[in-house]
Amino acid sequence: MHARDAHMNATFGWVSSANMALFTDMYELTMADSYLRHGLNQWATFDLFVRKLPPHRAFLLHVGLEQAVHYLLNMRFNEDAIHYLRQQKVFSEDFLAYLRDFRFHGHVWAMPEGTVFFPMEPVLRVTAPRIEAQIAETFLLNTLNANVMYGTKAARVVLAAQGRGVADFSPRRDHGTDAAMKVARASYIAGCVATSNVLAGHLYHIPITGTMAHSYVMSFPTELDAFRAYAADYPHNAVLLIDTYDTLQGARHAITVAREMRARGHELRGVRIDSGDLVTLSQQVRRMFDEAGFPHVLIFLSGDLNEYRIRDLLAAGAAADAFGVGTQMGTSADAPFVNGVYKLVEDEAGLKVKLSTGKVSLPGRKQIYRFYRDGIMVRDEIRMHDEPAPPGGEPLLKEIIRDGALVAELPSLQAIRERAAAQLAALPEPLKALEVSQPAPYPVEISARLASLRDAMIARAREIEVA
Repeated sequence: MHARDAHMNATFGWVSSANMALFTDMYELTMADSYLRHGLNQWATFDLFVRKLPPHRAFLLHVGLEQAVHYLLNMRFNEDAIHYLRQQKVFSEDFLAYLRDFRFHGHVWAMPEGTVFFPMEPVLRVTAPRIEAQIAETFLLNTLNANVMYGTKAARVVLAAQGRGVADFSPRRDHGTDAAMKVARASYIAGCVATSNVLAGHLYHIPITGTMAHSYVMSFPTELDAFRAYAADYPHNAVLLIDTYDTLQGARHAITVAREMRARGHELRGVRIDSGDLVTLSQQVRRMFDEAGFPHVLIFLSGDLNEYRIRDLLAAGAAADAFGVGTQMGTSADAPFVNGVYKLVEDEAGLKVKLSTGKVSLPGRKQIYRFYRDGIMVRDEIRMHDEPAPPGGEPLLKEIIRDGALVAELPSLQAIRERAAAQLAALPEPLKALEVSQPAPYPVEISARLASLRDAMIARAREIEVA
């Protein structure tokens, strides 16, 4: 990295492949140093899972695995990182020497991206020397919690749109540039058709879309002048924003431009309404374009939309062909976090279980099986990893990394998107509802052997406490 690039990274606080190993909570490193001092760097297994669903959610969509895998395969502590940690006067020289040669040597099993999952199901399982697995906790939780939140919110919006296109319009309200990139990718996986984020389009090969702002219309002497200029500049993809002054008058101006475009051998693609009574206005505008001989002109609705408003708009008869959704989707405004956790479940000393009130975990390495009936999900079952597979159950956890090397080809973004679409189509109808009672109406069972192990470990731990 050039000195200027390093300075820019430091100035803006960007996380890069060069510095991402330091993206960890301080206590991960102090614990790791202590593990090293006390000879506790044997192999251990950690599960990443969600204890409970966010409000009004009946399912979660797994997004972010590719970023997690990149981190595990490439995290390194360079000399700048070692120098910084030495300056803290906390860490032993033996630990700093250990970090200098640090790399991930472990194994990872995970659900494929685009998989629907539920509470207590490990979406990611890391087995590695304890220090490696421990240091990875912060980045893995940060990445998967955020991506799952974005993907799940977008999936709900897409379901509410009932087959109409949804575009991600969120970058200007997302919580930073990194979030905006994650939102664009996650929302595309969840079924959005495009993003307004040009960098995301470039890096992820997502279709990009955009119309115009009110400032564009206001920059010309008249609204009609603005529409004519835009249509002349973009004759093959003109979408006109018609609500800057008066929406119905804007529609009339758009019809005038549509006629002029047709005379030149082109067609107006659509109009966007961003304010007002979207139901009534969209119906009136639809009727105006139909009567003028332009039934193909699309009507895009935007303006602080979310899945609830889209549902209500369509139920009230709004004439919408597509939606642009920004703030509410990009920030998952009604449920702005996912409480994913990363817990030790096994090490060389045996199985581990957490007993904190309300936070009991499931011990050991596990596999999850999903059962379908006529293509619809009916139940999941969590079993110990070495239990026989139940007849008819689809195993959800797949081996991704073995001995620190990638052993499974990561799917393309399009393949992930297709998996997500198939998973959402297989959801039982009650799980697609926008308001659901908790807990979610989907059975996640645990095998008799796993339940027996858990109960025995809890009983034994309580006996030790009493003694």
